[in-house]
Amino acid sequence: MAPTRQQLGKARRWVVKIGSALITDEGRGLDLPALEDWAEQVARLTQAGHEVVLVSSGAVAEGMSRLGWIERPHALHELQAAAAVGQMGLVQAYESRFQRHGLHAAQVLLTHEDLADRRRYLNARSTLRTLLRLGAIPVVNENDTVATEEIRFGDNDTLAALVCNLVEASLLVILTDQQGLFDRDPRSRPDAQLVSEGLASDPELLKLVAPTFGRLGRGGMATKLTAASRAARSGTHTLITSGRNPAVLERIAAGEALGTLLRPDREPMAARKQWIAGQLVSKGELILDAGAARVIREAGRSLLPVGVTHVKGRFSRGEVVTCLDPDGRAVARGLVNYAADEARRIMRRKAEEIESILGYVDEPELIHRDNLVLV
Repeated sequence: MAPTRQQLGKARRWVVKIGSALITDEGRGLDLPALEDWAEQVARLTQAGHEVVLVSSGAVAEGMSRLGWIERPHALHELQAAAAVGQMGLVQAYESRFQRHGLHAAQVLLTHEDLADRRRYLNARSTLRTLLRLGAIPVVNENDTVATEEIRFGDNDTLAALVCNLVEASLLVILTDQQGLFDRDPRSRPDAQLVSEGLASDPELLKLVAPTFGRLGRGGMATKLTAASRAARSGTHTLITSGRNPAVLERIAAGEALGTLLRPDREPMAARKQWIAGQLVSKGELILDAGAARVIREAGRSLLPVGVTHVKGRFSRGEVVTCLDPDGRAVARGLVNYAADEARRIMRRKAEEIESILGYVDEPELIHRDNLVLV
């Protein structure tokens, strides 16, 4: 049976994501009273036996405030400069406030490259788990100072979901400036109703929202729903609610029905498949025939060369590629066993022909089912 809100409130490991608008008081500098309040709530959760990872936006927005910028810049080098300036204030604020409660804050800056590389992914996983075991509060942010446009997470909602996969959190709390997901836009429709619960991968929920990009942040409710779907891969429940609710974290811990709760509706993936599913950058595409697309979707089988009709992109063995059905819809992602040029030579051919075509055979499958994840 699905856990109740009271049971989820007692979950041991949480990831809490706080957005830029909340952290920076709508861009007017760091909201220090709010940070003090969240630090106190996290301290109480920790004293009650919870482990909490904070995913905090705010470095770029705080840098903008310190530099006197009103509008978020578009040039990557300006964003990186703002992040470098703002990260100092953000970390100082967290460290000083957690120290008042006898807790250590630990700065963890990540890029997509850190999680795309399997060895670095496992290292980040071990580091975060060690920090939690030591009783520290990891404060995670995207390393905006060095991340390039091609390897950005895009928003901290996505980062928070991937952190849930890393630490296998039971609960992801996304604190925003809205009370949750509504069935229509509450800003223009006073009759809008809050969606209390739903399934994280329900495509109907995305129809209720449209991506929005604020003056400070990059995301919107759509990115939060996508994040919930990503977090669900490790069995994580996601709660979206307002960070301006008094004592919000403690009320969630008490089981109060705040915000929108999105439940996972599939069995948690194995850790390796979570890592594959978390890859945001695909190196190429394999176009499948209808039969191959069907058996992968319905039977979870490996992808054989005979089922591939076209190969796009340039990729090496072991890189992530996307599998598309004949209509161009994504079916799965996986780690490919052959480079792009080799894949083109063996596509539409049977597995027993690989050696005669390439002069060697590494694996009979183009992508083994253990390295293939449905999307």
